[in-house]
Amino acid sequence: MKVMKFGGTSVGKPHRMHEVANLITKDNEDKIVVLSAVSGTTNSLVEIGNFLSANNKAEAKTKIDALEAQYRSFIKELVATPEALQKAEDVLKEHFEFLNIILRISYNEALNKDILAQGELLSTKLFSIYLGEKGIDHALLPALDFMSIDANDEPQVEAIREKIKTALAQHPGKKLFITQGYICRNAKGEVDNLKRGGSDYSASLIAAAIKASVCEIWTDISGMHNNDPRVVNKTIPIEQLSFDEAAELAYFGAKILHPASIWPAQQYNIPVKLLNTMEPEAKGTIIVEKAASVGVKAVAAKDSITAVNIRSSRMLLAYGFLRRVFEIFEKYRTPIDMITTSEVAVSVTIDNDASLTEIVRELESFSTVGVDKGQTIICIVGNEIAAHPDTLKKVFESLQNVDVRMVSYGGSAHNISLLVDSAQKTDVLKGLNSGLFGLN
Repeated sequence: MKVMKFGGTSVGKPHRMHEVANLITKDNEDKIVVLSAVSGTTNSLVEIGNFLSANNKAEAKTKIDALEAQYRSFIKELVATPEALQKAEDVLKEHFEFLNIILRISYNEALNKDILAQGELLSTKLFSIYLGEKGIDHALLPALDFMSIDANDEPQVEAIREKIKTALAQHPGKKLFITQGYICRNAKGEVDNLKRGGSDYSASLIAAAIKASVCEIWTDISGMHNNDPRVVNKTIPIEQLSFDEAAELAYFGAKILHPASIWPAQQYNIPVKLLNTMEPEAKGTIIVEKAASVGVKAVAAKDSITAVNIRSSRMLLAYGFLRRVFEIFEKYRTPIDMITTSEVAVSVTIDNDASLTEIVRELESFSTVGVDKGQTIICIVGNEIAAHPDTLKKVFESLQNVDVRMVSYGGSAHNISLLVDSAQKTDVLKGLNSGLFGLN
């Protein structure tokens, strides 16, 4: 059995759903198809939640009505028969009645999770109606029956495996299953989610749980490229990456893949393919245990980074200093991306500054703290590149006119990271594209 995940743009228009139906019926292999919400839906649901949080029910109602109108137009192009159209209208009635009912309920975070879940529930139910209209045998598998997270918001593959086994057993003889990405239940049994981009995570967790033959991630890009095509003019696709290389790229900004989605597939050695719904014949990228070759594969950029510089003359020979620093970031559940140290200072980067004020206040009790916002991490990724000094030489030769704030080298055999001002991001990516790949 294989897993096929389709993102928001892949199901974003009725004709896209039609194309997805063709793709999932091309072979006879048993499969679980994971769908994201129709593109734009989650953003609208976030706005509805924000309006309700601000007690602006009039704007929330306007947004709900606009979203419903979009879906009413959507279903008219999705299905053709009166019977299927009536079923689709019934689905819209169910979910938009819920969204209108919440206008009369006190807003809370648990309710907001229910709001955000509506996108995936809508896309899968409507897609299922279309498949039924076309006579394609399948079963709708509710993700809320098997996808769960614990009290620390961590999915447990073994628990998911047992639950999905039970869910599949309820449909003997079925070869095609449709389910939702992103949504799950938390430790309290409430509706929750795997955060933005979580449909990739869902697909990888399902693939690990059923020990799938492959996990296919279908988007609107033909695999992972060596650089950001939105920034540089010429990029090349990467045919094969190792799990380690792909994880580095995903974490440090490659938008095609959710960072968390690599771990479950890697743990259970499930190949991951990145494919293009609009160009299904394109090779795309395959991610497996071993790298295809040694050397630089790609460059990625992670924006909205904050650098925190902590200086203290007492740091000299103070073996407990770093522990105190890390404990503060841990206290406020703020992960650190990069770190550099000297005898009297340590600099770290974070991508979540929600608790920055509190963190700085506590750090200032024993040090002098400087904060630089608007930074970007540039990540150069490839198999064993840290073991080749020529790579570092080429990197800095490509960036002669760039002020590099921090460098992380040697911590990973597959990654060299640079911190630069975000205003220089484009120049850096273009320079590396020329210096490392010979592409201008």
